[in-house]
Amino acid sequence: MAKKDKDWKAEAKALRGRVKKLRTRLREKAGMGGTEKKAKAPNPVSPLAPKGGFPALPVIAGVDFAAVEAGVRYANRKDVMLVRLAPGTAIAGAFTRSSTRAACVLDCQAKLKGKVDDTSGAAILVNSGNANAFTGAAGQTSVDQVTGAVADALGVPATRVFSSSTGVIGEPLPHDRIIAKIGELTAALDPGGIEMAARAIMTTDTFPKGAMAEVEGDGGTIRIAGIAKGSGMIAPDMATMLVYIFTDAKIAAPALQKLLSRNVDETFNAITVDSDTSTSDALILAATGQSKAAPITDLRSATARAFDAGLRAVMMDLAHQVIRDGEGATKFVEIRVTGAADAADARRVAMSIANSPLVKTAIAGQDPNWGRIVAAVGKSGAKADRDRLTIRFGDILVAEKGWRSPDYREEDGASYMKQEDLVIAVDLGIGKGARTVWTCDLTHRYIDINADYRS
Repeated sequence: MAKKDKDWKAEAKALRGRVKKLRTRLREKAGMGGTEKKAKAPNPVSPLAPKGGFPALPVIAGVDFAAVEAGVRYANRKDVMLVRLAPGTAIAGAFTRSSTRAACVLDCQAKLKGKVDDTSGAAILVNSGNANAFTGAAGQTSVDQVTGAVADALGVPATRVFSSSTGVIGEPLPHDRIIAKIGELTAALDPGGIEMAARAIMTTDTFPKGAMAEVEGDGGTIRIAGIAKGSGMIAPDMATMLVYIFTDAKIAAPALQKLLSRNVDETFNAITVDSDTSTSDALILAATGQSKAAPITDLRSATARAFDAGLRAVMMDLAHQVIRDGEGATKFVEIRVTGAADAADARRVAMSIANSPLVKTAIAGQDPNWGRIVAAVGKSGAKADRDRLTIRFGDILVAEKGWRSPDYREEDGASYMKQEDLVIAVDLGIGKGARTVWTCDLTHRYIDINADYRS
């Protein structure tokens, strides 16, 4: 009897294997491949989404956009976007510091470090649904194929074509599907197509993200417009985030890079949804030089300072929108830490609170559990003293001098926690170090989204 049972189980296992192979063949014959996903209902729009929807962004002279359906993984939606940049465009970038960076990230970094011909045109190609990460040598082959095809179609050097990929890790990028759409993309290029491009780069995002600023330069207006995607796997070192910012400012690439780099830490590196850093994060900033304003050559000038402030505002707006679209988020939370021994300690405390599952779930439940904040401060590794610690919910003094404030009422804290936008302020009472970071709550919806991301 035992032998018959074993034979039956072996036969059943073999049959299951044959069925699996037949299903794979059917998908391949239908042109679906192994990584495409059937269309499924989109995630409901975040309750924290901007009330006015996607903003009206200014047209940036020298920039054109297009987006198409290529079937990289998603069905019935645009999933590849192309940006064409005019000759003379200066380009800067910031990328994930993950040690398992995707091939497209490594390629972009190498191109920005190499010798650059700013007189030629440039382009950016982005796909969603597949991250082309942890795909071995095939990953770089796919990057070379898609960037080469764009270079040939637009007549620009391949060294000036930058690519990004976002989505599932560990699956080969079906680059042939993207290449097959290059002609359609180039034919559809439109200076007013930025919103369509923002939608094409979304994965678990529930709304497209855009921001803008205008700066009065010497002799004309300088315009800045940016788009981003990001919802989960968001943590400092650039989050799972793709960001593309465009300006018509006349500014050389080294100066542009300097302004970008000094604004990253207090914007995109000051947000966290779930403490996970992606393999694919990229921020590309392109300046076409087509504004009528005079060139920005001195970063100490009034125009340079105004441009820097405008750029920072766009970066901050996009970073906050990423948090407002955090997977399953219902609360937007600002963590302000002051009185730390130094800025590094302030950051340690802020991120410890922002990443604490206990703090984040209490916020989701609208529970003013300030004891969890005390615990997060204590585990941070920063210098702290119980008797100097002060905690506030907005303007409500919760705890001070090593104890709950005598004037604090639990019902006041509970009422405050019902708001969508919250501020948790902690003063360590030790020094002058300060840092602000932004996060969201942690709800069961986060588990729902991530538990079946590949299925």
